[in-house]
Amino acid sequence: MMNPSRRGAIAALAAFAAAGAAAPLAWAADPYPSRPIQLVMPFPPGGSFDPIFRTLADAASKDLGQPILLMHKPGAGGVTGTAGLATMNEADGYTIAVMHNSVIRAPLVQKVTWDPLRDFTYLIGLAGLTTGIVVAADAPWKTLADLLADAKKRPGAISWGNVGAISINRIYGERLAKMAGTTFNMVPYKGGSEAFTSVIGHHLDVYGDPGFGPQVQGGKVKLLATFTRERLKQYGAPTVKELGYDLVIDSLVGLVAPKNLDPKIAARLAAAFRKAAGDPAYLHQLELFDMQPQVVGGDEYFAYAKAQYQRDAKMLAEIGFKPE
Repeated sequence: MMNPSRRGAIAALAAFAAAGAAAPLAWAADPYPSRPIQLVMPFPPGGSFDPIFRTLADAASKDLGQPILLMHKPGAGGVTGTAGLATMNEADGYTIAVMHNSVIRAPLVQKVTWDPLRDFTYLIGLAGLTTGIVVAADAPWKTLADLLADAKKRPGAISWGNVGAISINRIYGERLAKMAGTTFNMVPYKGGSEAFTSVIGHHLDVYGDPGFGPQVQGGKVKLLATFTRERLKQYGAPTVKELGYDLVIDSLVGLVAPKNLDPKIAARLAAAFRKAAGDPAYLHQLELFDMQPQVVGGDEYFAYAKAQYQRDAKMLAEIGFKPE
């Protein structure tokens, strides 16, 4: 008959061996990330976001040890692709998306079946967009005053383009026209690349969106003014506000995942992208497209989204906007 203490020792040894064998299997079955991550780009290829987020993704992938693949899913002025995450049944950290203010604003301007404040995990805020008003380099308007004076003579005749029909840039373009006592023919575009081609080819008169840097620097378009609080040093163009129109656009861009993402995975992603946000190649791309680095954590980005939603609701009520 085996000694009880000996039986206990053998049992303990067997349990230890089983645990040791199971531990590597459990670790191997549940590392994160163990496969490529999809980053949904809600705009068509070729716009300013492409080189910016491609560079950021490359830097973050080095830290995560897996590729981050850009997936273009345009539609509804940059809303459709990101909104797709709001209806996903599973949050596993392998699908994330670019978040911007048009997505936050969407329920205020159209009927949607999702909520931007409940149906996403906010991972990190990255940078602020800079909105400018540009025209072709050889356009007849030398200043914003010239443009608005001509528009007053010909209400609705001058075309003004933006990405999407519900962007804040479109709304502020209309507010500027109203304050100046005129109207523009507002034209929605799917992406900035298409819009710039139209401006340069004289199929569109004015474009009022971010991403103008390379086109201005290349001499293809002329920057008349910006919707910023202060002038951009590299251009010297006046702000819309200093010209007498109290209009400033605050637009933070970041990353989100579907709701209910494991906090540990959310923290891992946020840490990798925070580190990537300091990558020199990425910062160079931000500078090229006049985006301002503005890195904030997920909680702070979510607080920004809530405040932005409230600001937009108030602003839309003030201008009498009715949802579609």
